[in-house]
Amino acid sequence: MKLRVVGRKLYDYVRYDLKEIAFPSSLPDPPHIRKRKKLTWKERYYVLREASRLYAASWVRDIGPDLRPNDYKRKVGDGERKPREEKGTTTGGGETSTLEDLAVAARGGLETLRPALQRLYMMRASAYKDALKSFIQGYQEGVQQVREKRADTGPPQQGEASGKSTGSPS
Repeated sequence: MKLRVVGRKLYDYVRYDLKEIAFPSSLPDPPHIRKRKKLTWKERYYVLREASRLYAASWVRDIGPDLRPNDYKRKVGDGERKPREEKGTTTGGGETSTLEDLAVAARGGLETLRPALQRLYMMRASAYKDALKSFIQGYQEGVQQVREKRADTGPPQQGEASGKSTGSPS
């Protein structure tokens, strides 16, 4: 009889507990969560159609002459403006914006993206460098003006100088 009990417990362990240890079942959803109903084939078709339309619309955006060169061959003298001028996506002077350059480079792969990012970082670094130089120049001009104002007021009189310390005036 003991052998039968041990066998039954071993069988139950393998059948229930070991299976749960090796392949744990997920926790049930909380009671406040409502399951979505399954979509019909017609609803699936509408979802797929709408998603395809939105995906296609995302690729139609005018991102530069590199991807759609035929759109940019129109002359301005025909009375029509170029698509780029209509949308106002240039920074002026016929050059593309940084965002457009990055978009074209990203579609070209890593070989074209790396130089575009390097240009972007170098452009930002030069802008920061110029801003820092102008700040330092302005600061030095301000310090010079303060020194000139103090020099114009003249040196302090003897009576006042004896009461003050020899440190810088405050």
